[in-house]
Amino acid sequence: MNPTEKSPHANPSKNRSPRHRAREFALQGLYQWLLNDADASAVANNIRAAHGFDKADAEHFSVLLTGTIRDVSALRADIAPLIDRTVAELSPVEHAVLLLGAYELKNHIEIPYRVVINEAVELAKSFGGIDGHKYVNGVLDKLATKLRATEVAADKRR
Repeated sequence: MNPTEKSPHANPSKNRSPRHRAREFALQGLYQWLLNDADASAVANNIRAAHGFDKADAEHFSVLLTGTIRDVSALRADIAPLIDRTVAELSPVEHAVLLLGAYELKNHIEIPYRVVINEAVELAKSFGGIDGHKYVNGVLDKLATKLRATEVAADKRR
């Protein structure tokens, strides 16, 4: 499903934080970028003009979108050994969610890995296919074990 459309799984009355909204808009931007191979700054400007963007954390949105696009090759290399198909065979929504999650796991250690994974799973539930969230959860869980081994091990000891 196109993440710019409303999903039947999305709950519009749900109280979403500005950070979560930033992730939703970053997902929409990555989706556009992946499908249209558009200029990243044009995509960002388009998303910033979208209805509801004023309720998002604009700084986090910018960091996520520009950082993920900038680091896309390295992020795909991190994800590739953990998936059961090629990156090109991923649905565009799953691809974008995995890239965002991988970027946050790798570059935002101030955000607990469980929060990163949960946010990615919620995005996949809202915008992805029926069981896409399960796939995203499994891949990002493996990636967290690789990128944040100490944090994951400490969490499992609790």
